[in-house]
Amino acid sequence: MLRSPFFYFLILLFCFSCKKETIENNKVEIDKEKIYKIRDQGVEDFKNKNYNSAFYNFNKSKIAFEILRDSVNLVYNLIQMASIQQINDDYYGSKETLTEALPYLKKKDIYSVSINNFFGIADKELLLYNDAIYYYNEAIKDADNNISKISPLNNIAVIYTEQKKYDKAIQILESILNEKQISEKSKGRALDNLGFAYFKMGSNKKGLSLMNEGLEIKNQSQDLYSSIASYLHLSEYYTSININKSNEYAQKAYNIATNLNSVDERLKSLAVLISNGSGTQYSKKYISINDSITNIRNNFKNKFAKIKYDSKKEKDENQKLRLEKAEDLVAIKEAEKDKVVLYAAIIVIVITIVSLGLYLRKRYKHKTRLVEIKTAYNTETRIAKNIHDELANDVFHAITFTQTQSLTTENSKEPLLQKLNHIYSRVRGISRENSNVDTGINFSYNLKEMLSTYNTANTNVIITNIEKISWNDIEDEKKVIIHRVLQELMVNMKKHSNASIVVLKFNNNSNLILIDYSDDGKGCEKSQIIKNGLLNMENRILSSKGTITFETEPDKGFKVKITMPK
Repeated sequence: MLRSPFFYFLILLFCFSCKKETIENNKVEIDKEKIYKIRDQGVEDFKNKNYNSAFYNFNKSKIAFEILRDSVNLVYNLIQMASIQQINDDYYGSKETLTEALPYLKKKDIYSVSINNFFGIADKELLLYNDAIYYYNEAIKDADNNISKISPLNNIAVIYTEQKKYDKAIQILESILNEKQISEKSKGRALDNLGFAYFKMGSNKKGLSLMNEGLEIKNQSQDLYSSIASYLHLSEYYTSININKSNEYAQKAYNIATNLNSVDERLKSLAVLISNGSGTQYSKKYISINDSITNIRNNFKNKFAKIKYDSKKEKDENQKLRLEKAEDLVAIKEAEKDKVVLYAAIIVIVITIVSLGLYLRKRYKHKTRLVEIKTAYNTETRIAKNIHDELANDVFHAITFTQTQSLTTENSKEPLLQKLNHIYSRVRGISRENSNVDTGINFSYNLKEMLSTYNTANTNVIITNIEKISWNDIEDEKKVIIHRVLQELMVNMKKHSNASIVVLKFNNNSNLILIDYSDDGKGCEKSQIIKNGLLNMENRILSSKGTITFETEPDKGFKVKITMPK
């Protein structure tokens, strides 16, 4: 007895899908060996300091591991990429790369320790000391033994010394030195940092003894890079009592940094020699090295961003090709069915219906894609207009200044630096205004950073108690409203207030978030508030059942009080 032809059709489709899956699985197995070779080549390039090539290979294999759902290798590659970015002074870029790894961390292990430690290093270099200490402490929590805790503990102690919290630094460093299994390199670094902390606290004799002991251990263990810090510490120690000896240690630090091609340490050594009044030759060398490394690192930052962009584009194109190949394979199998199925007419109808569905779906996707392209175009046009209207004249004036003024004098360099800093701040402002609001764990940091971008030579923005708000307990929608409202306030201040001091105070109780804004600008009549574009701000707050009040008079500043339920 013959069965339904549709039954045969389903059986054939099942066979084809199984065969297709087998083909694709085999392809993954074949490519896996190649993916590991690309990753290993990245490791080799990293060792040889071929950072551009290493970053490219790590990123390429990272994308492949993402497809394979190999989270361990994916996280490893992202950590290496972030490390390369930090070596080349791209600290903001490294934080973005590290953030990519967070969703793939399945447990607290050596990778989570490394990621938090790198977050801490980035924030330390960006002078965000409190944030750096937070991440170092997170690394310590994830460490499964005392040895793994030594590096972040030492980094925290260095920050405490920078903050003049010498007692805290000394307490941590002495606890490190009490660790029985401490390595010689770690011991040398801890002794040097401990001696420097004692010296800064005023215990000169004890500080000098510990710094010399630390340097001796570093030299014995051939920890050349770390010995640079020792020589710089000793140079600072002798600055006020023996200038020749101070210069001698600074010169030693410079020579080792030069041999190791460590640019930042070379600059620090030259800065000491310059401050000791050792002549203009060091000033010229400092300027030359600093200008050169700035250009090189900026090129690296651009290359890292381009590598990520090109890889994403290639990934999207490959996915499209795989989809088209799969569709072609289905079409071939459907043609083969026509030769073996008895009731061709029914199969043709089924195929027609399926094809029509695919066509309509493809057409729908095409229309959706056109809408996305148009939306992206409109966004790009708006951003381009902002750049043209706000930045073109400033950039032109800066270029004209460099062409008409001599840059060898301080009187010329200072105005140019101010112009460039102004352009940089405005570019960051445009970027902030057109970016999405991150409502995750970094919301407080990002909000503070956005507000801080309005700090200029003429305007001092003071932010207090932002860390005391329990942001994790607040709805994402309200976080977005707070971010946008404060952003509009700062833009309004910049355009209309001419304020020299802006104060933002954050507070909260069990039910409410309280934000007080005040500036010493020129103020305005209350009737002018709507004209200044603050009505949109009021609508945002009211939509979340909050309240906003304005207090302002001409020449008496501008005050805003915001309350919002949690």
